[in-house]
Amino acid sequence: MVMSTRSITERASEIAATVTDPELPMLTLADLGVLRSVTETDGVVEVAITPTYSGCPAMATMRDDLVRRLTDEGYADVRVRVELHPAWSSDWISDEGRRTLLEHGISPPGPAPSGPLVLNLLPTRRVIDCPRCGSSEVELTSEFGATSCKALYRCTSCLEPFEHVKEI
Repeated sequence: MVMSTRSITERASEIAATVTDPELPMLTLADLGVLRSVTETDGVVEVAITPTYSGCPAMATMRDDLVRRLTDEGYADVRVRVELHPAWSSDWISDEGRRTLLEHGISPPGPAPSGPLVLNLLPTRRVIDCPRCGSSEVELTSEFGATSCKALYRCTSCLEPFEHVKEI
């Protein structure tokens, strides 16, 4: 039986959508919003991804994981392309992705800022709640966490530290 191009593309898209982020392994690349598209032309599967930050060190691992997963599923020629425009926005994280972050003790981002961004060297003021107890009594401990896309906070109610995915 010969598959139509549409069904090959749909199957490849479904497979690519299961690949997880190396820095936030509880999220798929699809839920994180970095998986932009999957196409198939003349036996070549092309996957487009967008980094959460320019220079994101996880991009090579994302590429390798996508290629490995798709080749393991029988796609012989897989290419991953990086799309920088439009730039990734934390608004692209799916509702399921936001729930998953919260379930894993990571504060999901609020709405991304709109309009021109003003350069400010002070820590960004955010209105966030503790993902563990729900208190809004939190304090920033570091603008940068284990990755540049996260900030570190501490809840002053339950005293638990937690990460917050930054709004971009």
